[in-house]
Amino acid sequence: MRIYLVGGAVRDKLLGRPIKDKDYVVFEADENTFKQKFPRAHKVGKKIPVFILGDAQYTLSNYSSIEEDLSHRDLTINSLARDEKGKLFAHPLALKDLEKKILRPVSRENFYADPLRVFRAARFAATFKDFTLHSSLQSLLKKFGQRPDLLQTISPERIGQEFLKALAAEMPSRFLTVLNECNCFLPWFKEFVSSDQIPAGPKPYHDESLLEHLGQVMDKLKGHPLQVFMGLTHDLGKTQTPKEKWPRHLGHDKLGERLAFDLGTRLKLPRRFIRAGQIAARWHMVAAQYNKLRPGTRVVLLSRLGPTNLIEHLFSLVKADRGHDFLNLALNDWEKLKQVHLPPKFQYHGPKAGEMLRCLQAQALTRR
Repeated sequence: MRIYLVGGAVRDKLLGRPIKDKDYVVFEADENTFKQKFPRAHKVGKKIPVFILGDAQYTLSNYSSIEEDLSHRDLTINSLARDEKGKLFAHPLALKDLEKKILRPVSRENFYADPLRVFRAARFAATFKDFTLHSSLQSLLKKFGQRPDLLQTISPERIGQEFLKALAAEMPSRFLTVLNECNCFLPWFKEFVSSDQIPAGPKPYHDESLLEHLGQVMDKLKGHPLQVFMGLTHDLGKTQTPKEKWPRHLGHDKLGERLAFDLGTRLKLPRRFIRAGQIAARWHMVAAQYNKLRPGTRVVLLSRLGPTNLIEHLFSLVKADRGHDFLNLALNDWEKLKQVHLPPKFQYHGPKAGEMLRCLQAQALTRR
């Protein structure tokens, strides 16, 4: 049995970056042999035998050698391996591309064999913000932009996983930028088609496109994937504004709530992300004027945010989007609301009880 550490762990070690995941490929071993050596390993792969052991993943390779295995990977910088003695194996251009900070495909055929690599390439562009796309990679991605039917064949779960990784990247906006430049928004990110042609809003508030604005907000929220997704979805409704109404986008907050739900559902994202995206789209305009809201409106907003633990996230979005910092004010108000309880004599009165509670909560916010 021969075992090699491959891909990202080897790459990140060479770059001096923290190693997050460890992937191994195993040669000259069938499932029984592997299980005898690693009895605690748990099988997860179906078509190709894949096992999880601790924080590591082991794949039983169906190639004859490590060199052949590496020749079937996506990017040259990921076509790397180390054996159990520490010997390095690499694609002929891998080390050069790491040094020159270049994202280059191992081969065109590998992308056609698994079109998910289009989104992996965009994700790596977001992960390595100072790496450039080689002309061969740009050309290849544009070919897929002309064939959305090929991208349609990818399972939504796999797209969603790559997307979540892009949301956690150093420069999440590059994920959008790469897909836009290569016309690869269809079919999975169809909401963003032509968003680079839509004005983000009237001057002097905006002088950039909607796509640029979304990217700017996302990058300000980097390091927190949930907030980055909220940054992406908060102005989705603007994609529905008729061209003759540009640059204004009246009612985009209500329109965006459904679009955020559709996007998150299509990509099979976690329920919490979908809900956060809806909240961002529907309530960011209200939250941006928090210091001017009437007590009753504050109660309505906080009653929606508090139970879902999204107060901090929405007001972080507001700060990234508008520059207003109302977080402490909102948190103080939420603490006041939680102290309000409906007197026993008003309980069990259906809608009237809810109205009474909101009235008492609004009164609490007027007291210092």
